[in-house]
Amino acid sequence: MDLSDLTARQMYEALKAAPPRRRFGFGDRIALVNVDLQCAYTAVDTFATAYETDPRQLEHVAALAAAVRAIGLPVVWTYVAYAPGGGDCGVWGTRNDAPDSLQNIREGSPRAALDPRLTIDPADTVMRKRMPSAFFETHLASLLVWHRIDTVIVTGGSTSGCVRATVVDGLSHGYRMIVPEECVADRHESPHFAALYDMAVKYADVLPVGDVLARLQKGPGMS
Repeated sequence: MDLSDLTARQMYEALKAAPPRRRFGFGDRIALVNVDLQCAYTAVDTFATAYETDPRQLEHVAALAAAVRAIGLPVVWTYVAYAPGGGDCGVWGTRNDAPDSLQNIREGSPRAALDPRLTIDPADTVMRKRMPSAFFETHLASLLVWHRIDTVIVTGGSTSGCVRATVVDGLSHGYRMIVPEECVADRHESPHFAALYDMAVKYADVLPVGDVLARLQKGPGMS
């Protein structure tokens, strides 16, 4: 098949129909890491930076969070935010100074707030991050080690940005990475499906959320 003749969506659909490799599968201890489900990226009627690929994304994430809590394993929420002057955003935040730019997501601002439609349990962990990967300069890695995690489910946005960066870092740390396809989103379908294709080929098991929930409902020891 000549991939140059296909759109990103067509490439991903062809991959699903004929997977080129076996899955990593689930291990015994699972964590759910929800990447940047904050208003800057989920409030599509308010902020220009927000995006929506599946309108039920947050509903699906809530179901995953409930299932992971039910088996006594960690649920993590990350958000990206910077100091009032934007001085801690590094070179990543220097690309433009528009009102909706990255460096203008300030700690404590409406854009930094986790989406109010989400239910954050007191036992969940909320982490502020400054760079694309949820692993970079956060305590996520040590939290996963403490809980003896071997499998990480990743949701959030953007598919081609912070989700992919987190997935690549997670695999590099030795975790089985799972991406429920309805639970990640991007600004446009081309980067979204290109990132799903890329992760499915190399870095993660990209699965329907129903399959992930079915595995979680079996409880620990699901390999």
